[in-house]
Amino acid sequence: MPNIRARLLAVLVVLCGLCGFLTVAGSPTAGAATLPDSLSFDGTALTVSGGRFVDAGGREVVLRGYNVSGETKLAENKGLPFASVADAKKSATALRALGGGNSVRFLLSWAYAEPVRGQVDTTYLAAATAQMRAFLAAGIRVYPDFHQDLYSRHLFNPGSWYTGDGAPAWAVALGGYPAESCGICFLWGQNITQNGAVKAAQYDFWHNNHGLQDSFLATAQKTMAYLRTNLTTEEFNGVLGFDPYNEPYAGSYDSGQTSRTWERDLLWPFYVKFRARMDAAGWTDKPAFVEPNLFWNGNVSKEEGGLLDAGTLGSRYVFNTHFYDQKAISGVLMWGNAQDGQYVTDFGNVRDRASATGTTAVVSEFGHPLNGTTAGKAPTVLKAMYQALDSRVKGADWWTTPATSGPVLSGSQWQWDIYNGRHHELMNGNADKVLTTGDAWNDEDLSAVRLDDSGTATLRQDARLLDRLYPSATSGTTVAFTYEDRSRDGSTTLTWNPVPGSLPNTKQLVGSGQYGLLVWRSNGGTAPTELHLPASFPTATTTVVSDLGAVYAPPAYTTTTRIGAAAEPGGTGSRRLLLSAPDSGAVHYALVANGSTAPSATLLAAARTELSAWVAQKVG
Repeated sequence: MPNIRARLLAVLVVLCGLCGFLTVAGSPTAGAATLPDSLSFDGTALTVSGGRFVDAGGREVVLRGYNVSGETKLAENKGLPFASVADAKKSATALRALGGGNSVRFLLSWAYAEPVRGQVDTTYLAAATAQMRAFLAAGIRVYPDFHQDLYSRHLFNPGSWYTGDGAPAWAVALGGYPAESCGICFLWGQNITQNGAVKAAQYDFWHNNHGLQDSFLATAQKTMAYLRTNLTTEEFNGVLGFDPYNEPYAGSYDSGQTSRTWERDLLWPFYVKFRARMDAAGWTDKPAFVEPNLFWNGNVSKEEGGLLDAGTLGSRYVFNTHFYDQKAISGVLMWGNAQDGQYVTDFGNVRDRASATGTTAVVSEFGHPLNGTTAGKAPTVLKAMYQALDSRVKGADWWTTPATSGPVLSGSQWQWDIYNGRHHELMNGNADKVLTTGDAWNDEDLSAVRLDDSGTATLRQDARLLDRLYPSATSGTTVAFTYEDRSRDGSTTLTWNPVPGSLPNTKQLVGSGQYGLLVWRSNGGTAPTELHLPASFPTATTTVVSDLGAVYAPPAYTTTTRIGAAAEPGGTGSRRLLLSAPDSGAVHYALVANGSTAPSATLLAAARTELSAWVAQKVG
């Protein structure tokens, strides 16, 4: 997690100028169970095609959710996200119903998967699989991630200010590394580039010294084979792919080596090997979610990269990156709040890199601290990040140039940890350093959720920001999308994309409420386009204005209903809007709003006329 790691190099700029083997049993034998509330087009496996995620019906799928969770980096639950399956179920239900997520990045630990070299701990894998199954049963898609930060907790001594996670103790013992020391370090992320032990251990891994990389790859294959064997067919359909390695960094470069040549000569060959291990484990049809050099897209610390020399990735890989605003987190380089369009260029670069490599993208980590000196920026920083995931056009320009909106990006916010503020972590095994506050990880506090005193999951951020309208599956290709969440910064409502005065009836219909607008081009698919309906859009008071019709309180979906509402799969109470347009090559639009109470037929018709003319003019 580089949130403080981002502040890392920002501060440096100011201060010193950046001074035993499992059997692969083939297909799972357990029978596939139907997801609660699912429809005929739910539960299909996703693939990558044409630079996007697609389901079996050819619909363009957008993944939104969270990282589950930083608890995996701690020892208190032995490298698992949860203390029990019951807690996993509680978390999954809340994530769907409160957080609006349809997917998670599910963290795993190499240290706990292979505590003894060559011996995979099937007890750990069984527990992780059972917790993962709780999310799959809730209709939430999963992509596992072998997580690491600062290489390993076993590099750090019991009295250290910092800790790490990732590699097992035996891997550290092989290296004979110097005593860890970060020197004058204000933030934990500085260890990446300043701690000699961390740098040396990273270097050894990427050069496969002591056979470390070989061991990791073998364990990854065994882990994937275990999941393939022990999940049902439908459950395995919900597994998106695998993130091989969190936030890769060289440690140190060889003489004459650059960040770009390191990616080309060491990082990319590792991904090719990992891809082969996926195939051997029965994951042939699922992509590897590959991350470039950690600093390729930093807005303070920056190193050339982005898998520039990997060629065409295609359907076998997903371009997977993180983004944190290093300037905002620094507390020094950005004094004010984030503004409308703050990150559209940064996230536009992600879209462009994915397009150039012939695949789709996911921003698998983004966020901002919710405690500390810069926490006051969080409402605007997170709003601007979600805005940039939705569109590469800022709100002030969106209605003028919607056709340049670009694809809607998938993303997983850091993080979703129900134990936030209720940990009992012995830092580096030190009984005199018991961490209970925040994320219990190097003074971080980013979880969007916590348990209240009654044990109920509750949001720590504005629900209007987190539980968002988004096109979860588009029957065709997205042309443009925007969502005005009206989230708040304290008592101030943040409205960055008001409906322009040139559309007076639409503006009146939306009023001061939330709204989203999707424009798409159909592809002849029979499955409907669907948008997640936030809890703030009760079906009975939601308005939809579309070329397909104009309705207040959409009816229950049927195969003959052009605009209808239905439960989302998983039985969590979350809902979706379904729009049926089984033609091909036609441009469609849908405005979804919650601001008007029982609008008149006259107003609905007038707004529809306005929007149809606007689409014809701006999109064609």
